[in-house]
Amino acid sequence: MMVNSTFAQVGKNLSEAMRILGDGQIEPEAGPVKWRFNRTTIPGPLQGDGQDVATILHLVHNLIHDEEEEEDDKPSQHRMQHVGEQGHMALLGHSLAAYISVLDRERLRKLTTRILSDTTLWLCRLFRYENGSAYFHEDDRDGLVKVCRLVINARYEEYASEGYSVLGSRQPVIYQSASGRPGLGQHLCSQLGLPLSSLCTVPCNTIFGSQHQMDIALLDKLIKEDIEARKLPLLLVANAGTPGAGHTDKLARLKDLCDQYSMWLHVEGVNLATLALGQVTSAIMAASRSDSMTLTPGQWLGLPAVTAVTLYRHEDPALSLAAGLTSSQPVAKLRALPLWLSLQYLGHSGIVQKIRHSTALTQQLLPKLKTLASIKTLVEDELSSPVVLFRFSQEISSASSGGSVEGHCAGEKEVLDAFNRWLGEQLLQLVPTSGVDVVELEDEGTCVRFSPLLTAEVLGTQEENIVDIMEKLSELVSVMCSTMCLRQDFREESHRHSPSLSYVQQLSWPGLGAVRYEPRAEGMDESRRKQEMQKINSELLKKLQDLETDIIFSTGPEFGTEEDCIFVGMVTEDVDVSELVDTLASLGRDIEESGRLLDNMTEVVRKGILEAELQLQKANEEKLMEEGALRQLPLVGSVLNWFSPSQSSIKGRTFNLAAGSLDSTETTYSTKAQPGRPSLQDSSTSLRKQPGQRLFRRSGAGSDSFSETSSIGPAEETTRDTSAIPSESINPPASHPVVEEDPHTASVVVPGYIQETGQVQLEDGGASEERVPDGQEVEQSGE
Repeated sequence: MMVNSTFAQVGKNLSEAMRILGDGQIEPEAGPVKWRFNRTTIPGPLQGDGQDVATILHLVHNLIHDEEEEEDDKPSQHRMQHVGEQGHMALLGHSLAAYISVLDRERLRKLTTRILSDTTLWLCRLFRYENGSAYFHEDDRDGLVKVCRLVINARYEEYASEGYSVLGSRQPVIYQSASGRPGLGQHLCSQLGLPLSSLCTVPCNTIFGSQHQMDIALLDKLIKEDIEARKLPLLLVANAGTPGAGHTDKLARLKDLCDQYSMWLHVEGVNLATLALGQVTSAIMAASRSDSMTLTPGQWLGLPAVTAVTLYRHEDPALSLAAGLTSSQPVAKLRALPLWLSLQYLGHSGIVQKIRHSTALTQQLLPKLKTLASIKTLVEDELSSPVVLFRFSQEISSASSGGSVEGHCAGEKEVLDAFNRWLGEQLLQLVPTSGVDVVELEDEGTCVRFSPLLTAEVLGTQEENIVDIMEKLSELVSVMCSTMCLRQDFREESHRHSPSLSYVQQLSWPGLGAVRYEPRAEGMDESRRKQEMQKINSELLKKLQDLETDIIFSTGPEFGTEEDCIFVGMVTEDVDVSELVDTLASLGRDIEESGRLLDNMTEVVRKGILEAELQLQKANEEKLMEEGALRQLPLVGSVLNWFSPSQSSIKGRTFNLAAGSLDSTETTYSTKAQPGRPSLQDSSTSLRKQPGQRLFRRSGAGSDSFSETSSIGPAEETTRDTSAIPSESINPPASHPVVEEDPHTASVVVPGYIQETGQVQLEDGGASEERVPDGQEVEQSGE
């Protein structure tokens, strides 16, 4: 009864912990705890009084989800594993393993022996591996390391007593496929203490057969050469589903070759999961003849933190113990407990159903992919392959308009690789449950891979997600085709604006292209020119990002080599490339001119003030001559002005910053109008569009809306009439400070207004001030 109640309490505590740690499952009263344990706060020392379980679990919850809550406004890029009931059983197994380890030794030995034997028997029957033993390991490479040690102990009789010295007489050789897991061979050599010369990588077929299957004829030749060189062919690592393309080696012929040379055959790969199905292809069935194979049931069945399993056949238990494949410690056998619980919970039918569901997803996606003209599929066995590879590959004849793919022939492969890398990232972002990823293959280049055996149960992929993939893929392919066709136009238009715009060749950029605005370099040294170029392009990028357009402008790849460039993202087919480049050049020119004007503003204003002071002094002298000396006396002047007011003929001045001159305001006062003020109706703009039409779109080019799947961003519906908005509203001209002169005083004030012409009225002392909007006016007002 005591044991039963303890087991029940373990399960209850685990369920409560998962409820608290689950996303969004934290209780409202835990709010203050979250604030107290926020990881952005300064960590303190360990408290003297212990915390209760709920508080500690809330702390763990906050550590898990704090970053996500801080970035609620950003789309989540994390793939959260789907933990179903079978996942709960696996997690419970870890808890029970810790509890069982405290049992008395005899009871622990019996229990662990039963768990290990049951799990081994079930796995061998599930995956058609008769009379096998099992080794459970956390690192999925560790099983192969232990198998190599087993083979070394078996082939070198004195290895147990003499150690590595016996390897000098005949150097062991381990063979692996060129399409195998990257770094696996190096890991084996480092763990076994073997030189890298003991590793032989076998090329794959390049003329006949699959480009991802091991070349058996060449392998036979390499083995014979090693034997002649007095080396010992030890072990061959074959693939039932290569890590990249999911292809399977010719396992039957490889097994015969290994038997011929007394070599050990080890098989690994995702396709081994299909051994549990009722109908298995002969290519995969041959894996059951291998000497050992590594399985990853945790990935295939969606079981969290479940160990990998290496099944092997060997008759000498002493050698297995020496190699570490078996252990005399009962606690080590408890690694099988989570899998033991999960397999019983699922049952044989449940396990087969999950694997069948994953393989069925590939068969649903594959025929749909073939309906897309610009998508190329790369599948070894289309009838039964559990892995689907596809790649965007636009044909030259599919270039719809406005350019040609022929312009990209020199670096077309690199451009297509960049586009496919973008395609995989977008699909994963838009359909996170799809589990697609990007793989780099030596011959095909960058491809998108859909391998549901590795992701479907972990992410909860269903049939409706295949429909989502196709919908988003169709929209993305349309945008990619349009961008590919317009890349050459963008390059030619950029060259047309040379030297103000320079086209930057960036084959690895998935978008329209990259340009750089080049400022005029008269009288500038190289460092000053680079500084000016960086300043202008940075400001230009900000202005482009503020425009109401679907096109994304950015600084390019995070680790790119090009600096101070404007990278233009994906575009739709209705984009007017000529207008886009014209706007880039125009905005850059305006920024450059405004910058030059601001640089010279201090000197111009200083000279204007000096000139204004001289004219003020001259005006005061003329005023003295007109009014006489008596009017300058405080008391006498007031009496004279009372009886005979003075009519001054002196008018104010306006300082034109653009011309750098002081002009009279007499015309302004006589006409009651501000000179040179343009009307909004007369302002022309290169960015004028029809109502509701987005920028850089050709007139009548279809719908303005754009799919949310594009990296360009979702189209924002607008009802604003942009036809009446002048260009200054998008690229406002630089504000010019002005200086105003009054003949009665030399004081200078800044009321804060500037006219669009760069002029400010300088009124005399008798004129009333007018309240005006913000600006940069410099005025001299009379007393």
